[in-house]
Amino acid sequence: MLEVTDLNVSYGKHRALHGVSLKVAPGEIVVILGANGAGKSTLLKAISGVCEGHVTGQVVMEGAPLTGLPPHRVVEQGVALVPEGRGIFGDLSVRDNLLLGANPDRAREDAGANFDRLITLFPKLSERASQTARTMSGGEQQMVAIGRAMMSNPIILMLDEPSLGLSPLLSKELFQNLKAVREAGLGILLVEQNARLSLGIADRGYLLENGEILREDRADVLRDDPAVQAAYLGGAAAKASPAKVIAPASVRDVAATPASAPVRIASRTASTRPASQVVGLDIDALVSRAAQQSRSAPAKVAAPASAKGAAHPAPRSDALRQMLQQMEAAALGARQRNRPSTAPLPPLRPSAIAHRAAARPSLAPEPASQTPPEATQGQGAGKVEIYRRRPGSSHFDRMET
Repeated sequence: MLEVTDLNVSYGKHRALHGVSLKVAPGEIVVILGANGAGKSTLLKAISGVCEGHVTGQVVMEGAPLTGLPPHRVVEQGVALVPEGRGIFGDLSVRDNLLLGANPDRAREDAGANFDRLITLFPKLSERASQTARTMSGGEQQMVAIGRAMMSNPIILMLDEPSLGLSPLLSKELFQNLKAVREAGLGILLVEQNARLSLGIADRGYLLENGEILREDRADVLRDDPAVQAAYLGGAAAKASPAKVIAPASVRDVAATPASAPVRIASRTASTRPASQVVGLDIDALVSRAAQQSRSAPAKVAAPASAKGAAHPAPRSDALRQMLQQMEAAALGARQRNRPSTAPLPPLRPSAIAHRAAARPSLAPEPASQTPPEATQGQGAGKVEIYRRRPGSSHFDRMET
């Protein structure tokens, strides 16, 4: 039997557990109920020797003290822990994970018998023996974690939130497997948030709140307790009185009528009124009057926009006229400013005009040349005029001789 007496756990100045005492016998399931942060997981870690806080008190397994022992020595004494989140080796096969659980000295000689017993309890593990553990579903991985702990040949099996992350269907299947484990003779200390399922398979239960045990009782008594139902089973709404529904007067009258008396339902005829009474006007007269007016009224032809503009010409305002004049003056000033400032060239002489006409087919600049003799006939004897064409243009400049 596992006995815990006056167990205290502190993380620095924070007291996580204070004076916790409980018992777990082989062949029974004991459940610990409590809210998040109550210290449930800390209790299991302190018993198994993996708690990081300061642990004081007594933990005894069949007369052997466990307080202060390393985790592997606790396993050798017959206490195995299935941690929250399973903690299996995902890259190993199912068979390798199970065989790792048989490493303690107390389980090596009976490894074969323990494996056969495990396969009997969980036939699916035999089918998935060669499968990689991380490729299995959440419920199957939880089954591997429980099987690995059972391979250590324990007397007490502790489970921390085994249904975490499982669907409702897999959770029910898991708790049915725990009942089979109990029938095999193992004691189970269970920490579980699903209080309804855990109390359904448990023999006894403890209520843990703020690190202290508040109550211990049989599982069926705790399950039927209104306070436990309101705190853990969601029973406050179910136990509340249902809301009263007020029936209509006709229904109440029928319900109050004696059963022997016949129920008569009076028939009512639907009354109709003409529209003239509802509106207060003679609708037929209004319709006929509107039809006559539509026939007598001449059709109106919409005049085009141009005709409307011609009929009512819009006068030009003085401001618009002044603005147009300013625009014209600005444009004229811009043109005058952009004119070239070069002085006009002097008029060309007939000889220059003849020379310009002879040089027009060629685009390349020509060197200075003398005026042809025939172009200067009739002029004074012995007088020669020389002209030079401006580079890139068709104008000639007279050069002084």
